[in-house]
Amino acid sequence: MDRRTLLHSIPAIALLSKITAANARGKKVKTLPATAVYELRIYHAYEGKLPDLLARFRDHTMQLFEKHGMTNVAYWTPTDDPLKGKTLVYVIAHASREAADANWQAFRSDPQWRSVQAKSEENGKLVEKIDSTYMMLTEFSPRL
Repeated sequence: MDRRTLLHSIPAIALLSKITAANARGKKVKTLPATAVYELRIYHAYEGKLPDLLARFRDHTMQLFEKHGMTNVAYWTPTDDPLKGKTLVYVIAHASREAADANWQAFRSDPQWRSVQAKSEENGKLVEKIDSTYMMLTEFSPRL
């Protein structure tokens, strides 16, 4: 499935409702500057590896993202074929495009991340392909 088809299959309202629900539950949502960029990432997991990938994100990756200046916005798994059971879709935010580059560089060279990655991939790699798209809010979008 190409990126355009996948992007059209993810309703934008799902992102907004997730954030609104987090605010309604009293979770603290970090206020981002007007220069913020949002990064849509789609991980295509190897067959049978999605549960391991989700565990790695839940137990380690999300915290490491925050450590390195990334804001976790929302995470999804598709409910319909052909992506069901093998795809993780998420959005993170960075203070700026330049910050995004620095955040990823710091994350990738973090010894804790390298250890987590190596341990989680002892029985083989988890991700076959990653798609990444950087986005900015439009001037008419509600601020997240």
